[in-house]
Amino acid sequence: MANDESIVEEMDRREFRRKRRLRNQIISYLVLVIFLAGLVLGVVMGVKKLLSMVNDKKHAEELQKQLEELSEMEEETPTVEAPEEMTEPVEETDYTEEVVNSWISGMTREEKVAGLFMITPEALTGTDTVIKAGDTTKEKLGEHPVGGLIYFSKNIQSAEQLTEMLQNTRDWSKFPIFLGVDEEGGTVSRVAENGLADNVGNMADIASSGDSAAAREAGAAIGSYLSGFGFNMDFAPVADVIVEGNTVIGSRSFGTDPGMVASMASAVVEGLQSNGVSACMKHFPGLGDTSDDTHSGMANSAKTLDDLSATDFPVYQAGIGAGTDFIMVGHISLENVTGDNTPASLSEKMITEILRGQLGFQGIIITDAMNMGAITEYYTSQEAAVKALQAGVDMILMPEDFEAAYNGVLDAVNNGTLSEERIDESLRRIFRVKCKDKVE
Repeated sequence: MANDESIVEEMDRREFRRKRRLRNQIISYLVLVIFLAGLVLGVVMGVKKLLSMVNDKKHAEELQKQLEELSEMEEETPTVEAPEEMTEPVEETDYTEEVVNSWISGMTREEKVAGLFMITPEALTGTDTVIKAGDTTKEKLGEHPVGGLIYFSKNIQSAEQLTEMLQNTRDWSKFPIFLGVDEEGGTVSRVAENGLADNVGNMADIASSGDSAAAREAGAAIGSYLSGFGFNMDFAPVADVIVEGNTVIGSRSFGTDPGMVASMASAVVEGLQSNGVSACMKHFPGLGDTSDDTHSGMANSAKTLDDLSATDFPVYQAGIGAGTDFIMVGHISLENVTGDNTPASLSEKMITEILRGQLGFQGIIITDAMNMGAITEYYTSQEAAVKALQAGVDMILMPEDFEAAYNGVLDAVNNGTLSEERIDESLRRIFRVKCKDKVE
């Protein structure tokens, strides 16, 4: 029995040793496999790194080669500077011109001719005295859409009546219209003399202060109350340089010194137009040295062109510099300048050659009232209107017979005496001013 137990124990020990050897072998094989796997992995990584280094070196060599080639090309190729960026000037759209052309292109020939006239509301309607704008005004403005209407004391009764009349007239007019008045201050003040505004006084008194700011304030005051009632044009300031003792113009003028008159008149222009009222300097080239009144007949001046350049022209040059919208040409005759007794208002030399050319005025040129004796004693209404336009005038003021003057101009355009292009030229000047926020 003991012997059998001994045998069993010996067999167990052998089985244990066998299993231990087998385990050790397995561990040895695993260690060997892991080692070999690590060795293979290391070799692979080393090979990859070696290949990468080779490739980087090759890439670097190629890159260096390309840089060297580029450097050689820069040395061989002359440098050409890039041209400066050319910026085309942007043309500003002239909206005023577009509006002007739009108005004119839509007008008939009859409407164009009517647009050259500025008349009284009585001449338009055929009535004795106009104090309101109703159906008759509406009808007549449809027949003859005149460029403007001028009002006098008899047309003014109260602030409400005046405002309503002017507003209705604007409403009835097919085209923008000038609504004007003689409001110089002092003795010629249609609105103030009816008690609707304070009179700023005579220009001679304002000039006595020697302060152009006072003249500007006077112009601004007039412009303010005129625009409040609905006017957009004033036949002022008087720009005549008078000689001592002159009674034709008198205290309406700023005086005898051209420099003072120039300073004062241009200041009034600025004051008026700062309030939306177009100024009209008058009476080119000057009535200051005549003793005759153009209202009753011919008036002459012995002045030469040099005389005018020394005394009268500086005033208008100052006013043009201040931007005056209008200049009124008087009916005075200057034989030493024009060579005959043709009134300045009908003289191409005075208007086109001197006022337009020499003085450079590009605004609206309007005649003095054409119902004055200096015109009516020597010309028919139609003759005077046509001659004025041929001379370079843009607007005809108060012809003695509006219908005759209108038909005379229309006939002249139809038969080629006046070209339609000439009419359009004046209309462009007229509408440029009307489109400057002065006319609705």
